[in-house]
Amino acid sequence: MKTEKNAMLKWIVIGLFAVVVVIAGIVIYNNESQIDELSNQNADLNMSIQERDSLVNEMSSTFDEIEENLTFIREKRSQLVLDQSEGTEDQKKALVADIKLMNEMLEESSKKIDELEQQLKSSGIEIKSFRNKIAKLNENILEQDKNIQLLKTELEQRDYQIAEMDLQIEKMDSQMVVLETDLAVKVDSIHKANNIISEQDSELNKAFFASGSFDELAQNGVLTKEGGFLGIGKSKTIKEDFNETYFTELDRRNTNYFPLFVKKAKIITEHPDSSFRFIEEDNLITYLEIENPEEFWKLSKYAVVETK
Repeated sequence: MKTEKNAMLKWIVIGLFAVVVVIAGIVIYNNESQIDELSNQNADLNMSIQERDSLVNEMSSTFDEIEENLTFIREKRSQLVLDQSEGTEDQKKALVADIKLMNEMLEESSKKIDELEQQLKSSGIEIKSFRNKIAKLNENILEQDKNIQLLKTELEQRDYQIAEMDLQIEKMDSQMVVLETDLAVKVDSIHKANNIISEQDSELNKAFFASGSFDELAQNGVLTKEGGFLGIGKSKTIKEDFNETYFTELDRRNTNYFPLFVKKAKIITEHPDSSFRFIEEDNLITYLEIENPEEFWKLSKYAVVETK
């Protein structure tokens, strides 16, 4: 009897031990599963953190680069001066090159921002400060692009104005050539007219003078005696076909004195008495003075003085 009780107790202990072993196995198995799951979660979390850190570093670097570009563009634009009154062709080319460079930098910055937005979107990471930064950069890029477009418009307008000025200058040059040609023709015509007038004026003011004894003047075909009766009472007068070569040609506008230096002198040609006089010095008639040239030469452009 005692033996049966011992055997039963033995089997009960064995059964309890088996139950404990099973329960312990189940607990250990569950703990290992949780540990594996936690390990996997921790690995995923570490990877997310690394990806986030990498993305943050990359975006920060890109932000710095874009801001440097925008700063460069702002400073460069402030240095540009569009002055249509000055500047060489080389300066214009440099200006166009600067505008092109700024435009390319804006396009590059805009492209990088698009790439950042795509990266941020595909990463599934929500970083509000980065989105605000991207929005601000987009605003700056739009503003700088507007300024550059304004510069390009001003440059085109300046080129248009310069082209208009060049056309006007070319037109003025053509007009100047025509005017210079016309002026040259007119000046030539004026010179010719002046020469003709001068020649006519000289011809109109041309006068002739001759002096000498009656015999000298008669022998040289200037004077003759006419009228009278039987050689008495003849008057001395200039011949109708007198010898012009014996006369001295002069300009009556600037000849008012005729040297004589004789004891007696008489003017044969007709001239108003009030228009001239004989000047005497030391009992000699030294010269004939014309006091009123207009009156003196009004009746004749020839003057003949008989001297003794």
